[in-house]
Amino acid sequence: MALRNIMGKRVGIGLMGSRALSTATCDVESGSAKSINLYSAINQALHVALETDPRAFVFGEDVSFGGVFRCTTGLADRFGKARVFNTPLCEQGIVGFGIGLAAMGNRAIAEIQFADYIYPAFDQIVNEAAKFRYRSGNQFNCGGLTIRAPYGAVGHGGHYHSQSPEAFFCHVPGIKVVIPRSPRQAKGLLLSCIRDPNPVVFFEPKWLYRLAVEEVPEHDYMLPLSEAEVIRQGSDITLVGWGAQLSIMEQACIEAEKDGISCELIDLKTLIPWDKETVEASVRKTGRVLISHEAPVTGGFGAEISASIVECCFLRLEAPVARVCGLDTPFPLVFEPFYMPTKNKILDAIKATVNY
Repeated sequence: MALRNIMGKRVGIGLMGSRALSTATCDVESGSAKSINLYSAINQALHVALETDPRAFVFGEDVSFGGVFRCTTGLADRFGKARVFNTPLCEQGIVGFGIGLAAMGNRAIAEIQFADYIYPAFDQIVNEAAKFRYRSGNQFNCGGLTIRAPYGAVGHGGHYHSQSPEAFFCHVPGIKVVIPRSPRQAKGLLLSCIRDPNPVVFFEPKWLYRLAVEEVPEHDYMLPLSEAEVIRQGSDITLVGWGAQLSIMEQACIEAEKDGISCELIDLKTLIPWDKETVEASVRKTGRVLISHEAPVTGGFGAEISASIVECCFLRLEAPVARVCGLDTPFPLVFEPFYMPTKNKILDAIKATVNY
């Protein structure tokens, strides 16, 4: 049993198609644009969400004064403390409150200060939010819930501020998992998540909060969920990734091109439900695939992609599926450079796969 979302892709039990997203692909290029970084794009999206929907609320630890990464700066001053407010230091309570708020027909936008601290809320997310619609036969739901969390390496975070926990949530039918790679993507995808009729976990690459700068439209726009993007065309090997890892992978693609290797680079953007069709079409063309993510390799979402590719493209593959990921160890501090899936690691894997 499955439903289909508006992009026509299969969605697990408990997810509903989005009427709001039928107009999500508005002309992103129309209107004025401004060069801003990723955290400012998130801030813009939250301003738009609160301004366009009186049912929208933003809450979490320290959000009223802007939060640790300043993503909620100015929201409380503009929209008032009744709609933008601090919560106790209790992630389980934050998400539980968000579920109740969304179940009453509101747009609950909950912030978890670091993705590393989302685990106390794990039960609320996977046992309550994800199953809310299913257990009632679609009589009630908490589809207005969006959970934002900064994730991934930051350069000095160590094992409690650098984790990438996306794979835990990709195992759960009933929620969506979305990760942007850039400021423009962050604004459009976050607004789509907030307006989607399903609970969404939205991971923001903290490494890019201030490093990534891009021309971002100032108007209200949304980008479609569950639609991967081919951001670099190629013919020799397909590379698949998401979030901050895309910039590292693109650097490897550029270096590989100097050796005559043509790389096709795909950004999944939505991990659940992910765009299998786009990835499979690319692999059938190139015959080779490499997947890269910061999370540990064992049980990472790259394993799911790899299994799917082997099932659907086995006779077309010219080499084993390659994975360049984090190590199976707690995220280190001083040894972070050894842990990270770097440009050189990816480049070596590209060459090994092409020359297999």
